[in-house]
Amino acid sequence: METFPAHELFPHVRIVMGMVIGLAITRTLAGVAGFIQHPGHQRVSLLHMLWVGSMLLELVLFWWWEFGLSRLTVWSFGVFLFVIGYAVVLYLLAALLFPDSISEYEGYEDFFIKRRRWFFGLLATTFLLDIADTFIKGREHWSLLSGDYLVQVPIGLTLCLIGSLSARRSVQLALVAINITYQLYWVGRVVYIV
Repeated sequence: METFPAHELFPHVRIVMGMVIGLAITRTLAGVAGFIQHPGHQRVSLLHMLWVGSMLLELVLFWWWEFGLSRLTVWSFGVFLFVIGYAVVLYLLAALLFPDSISEYEGYEDFFIKRRRWFFGLLATTFLLDIADTFIKGREHWSLLSGDYLVQVPIGLTLCLIGSLSARRSVQLALVAINITYQLYWVGRVVYIV
């Protein structure tokens, strides 16, 4: 497989990845703006809005973490495809939070609960993709993450399984609270890691 020097390819990868992540952020922010523009059109749901906030934070964290790819010395088409694929999965998560139409549902929370298996399936996929992404970035990056990263994936996958199986609002609220707490923990850590 043909490889290319990083200094030639990374700016291109960053632009394409940025377009996909930018679309996800745009879709999410446009959905939030819809609540502001038409406050009586759809009822605001705490559960939905917490996942929206978590998704926005996840998109920003992903963009930040991908700066670590600038240290790669060689790129291949496979790595390029992987990074873009990871961004596409994040876009799909954002699209599930603000679908094109919810006319057959009672609101965004009802849509989320009824489509939770898709949402948590994609979220579980991001945990698995993150492992590959970390390996792609190399040993140095892996060593910066410490042992708590090793528990992130099994715990994340377990929470995704629970979320996909349970339609109870209290369970869903607990899951999003745990997810946001863990994201904020990593926000505190990214000050020191890239």
